[in-house]
Amino acid sequence: MDLDGKTARKSRKRYLVIGLFLGHVTGFLSSLDALMSTRTAPGAIAWIVSLNAMPLVAVPAYWILGRSKFQGYVIGRREDDTLLYRNLNDSMLLIHQYRVMLPPGERQVQAIERLAKMPLVGGNRVELLVDGEATFRSMFEGIATAKEYVLVQFYIVRDDDLGRELQHLLQTKAREGVTVHFLYDEIGSYRLPTSFLDALVDAGVRVHRFHSTRGSGNRFQLNFRNHRKIVVVDGRYGWVGGLNVGDEYLGRNPRVGLWRDTHLKMEGPATLCLQLSFVEDWHWATGAILALDWEPVPATDSDVPVLLLPSGPADRFETASLMVQHAISSAHRRLWISSPYFVPDEGVLGALKLAALRGVDVRVLIPERPDNFLTHYAAYALVGPLLEAGVRIHRYTAGFLHAKTMLVDELASAVGTVNFDNRSFRLNFEITAWVMDEEFAREMEAMFEQDFARSRLMTVDEVSEKPWWFRAASRAAYLTAPVL
Repeated sequence: MDLDGKTARKSRKRYLVIGLFLGHVTGFLSSLDALMSTRTAPGAIAWIVSLNAMPLVAVPAYWILGRSKFQGYVIGRREDDTLLYRNLNDSMLLIHQYRVMLPPGERQVQAIERLAKMPLVGGNRVELLVDGEATFRSMFEGIATAKEYVLVQFYIVRDDDLGRELQHLLQTKAREGVTVHFLYDEIGSYRLPTSFLDALVDAGVRVHRFHSTRGSGNRFQLNFRNHRKIVVVDGRYGWVGGLNVGDEYLGRNPRVGLWRDTHLKMEGPATLCLQLSFVEDWHWATGAILALDWEPVPATDSDVPVLLLPSGPADRFETASLMVQHAISSAHRRLWISSPYFVPDEGVLGALKLAALRGVDVRVLIPERPDNFLTHYAAYALVGPLLEAGVRIHRYTAGFLHAKTMLVDELASAVGTVNFDNRSFRLNFEITAWVMDEEFAREMEAMFEQDFARSRLMTVDEVSEKPWWFRAASRAAYLTAPVL
């Protein structure tokens, strides 16, 4: 009996040693992958250390959360040897007919064009939509006018009053014979019940999730998200911005309170660039190439230049981060930024400091009350040096600020889905609309001024006088940013 017990203990020890050995081998091999594929040096170091020090925990986490390169996604604007590109090439030529060139002193947009592989196009009318009531009224009225097709894409869709209002509207249009495509992110909308989707399908709506884990290289990746919010009606009208679909975006959630957000309506050739982004996402999700109207229809009595910049982890470059850094470096007089999550990388932080030091009026608007405590703590690890450099940090106190906007000098305005954090810069599929128009910039200026009036300014003392445990927690939270 004792002999059998000793034999069993020896076997367990042997299996334990073998398991630990295999775990460390797997951790070492995974760390080589992290070395070659992680896009930031701090992120690579964090993964390499953890994969070798505690492989049993870190290896599963790495293969679920750690990779930052999305594999297999076909970008029709760039990959000229693909079926998608060949189908869309003639459409892109039609859009390029409306390309506009800015005066020599305002040529900063050329770098953004090259990143986007889309032109700055004229012939557009734009409307700034502030908060949910204005946004969903405009959006729903636009969908109701659809004659041929409607494209709808959101990161989050709720099965609540607002979500069911959208559902009913799409069902109605589908039953009228309008082709309706509905694309959602399965992680952002994980609470959306199957019954909600089935009701859309039963009415004739073509429904599909983005399918971020599709493809052998992405199978275990839960960290990639499609964060875009896009609506297109008949290729003529488009909406893009920060609002998802849910009652809280109308300020109906008493726990959250007032929801401060920004969206953009556009009419004209730029809508087709928005449509192109949807077509690429739909092609990834389904393999199908949508047959849509690609004939540009310019707006009457309006000629606002607009550039759409889709970005994501399938890009060759870190498109969103480069876009932000270029906007900062291009600013001569003013740079105003609004972002609910403000944990930028070292490149963006350095650019912000330099802009302030050379005399640019740099202001950053962030929420006073967070909905994510990790990013709330992480922000405190970096705002001190920014304040010392002359950056003005405003904390919005009238509710939760969720707008993702920028205003550069007196001409360039950005409205989109990009947050100032690692997730938007490297892990999410995002989209930003750049409007190059002085009158629209004045509307953006008035909007920012109202938000600043409902905010408080941070001070250097406010950060330095925090207790040691708070500063330690903020630093620890900031160190997770390159990984998550």
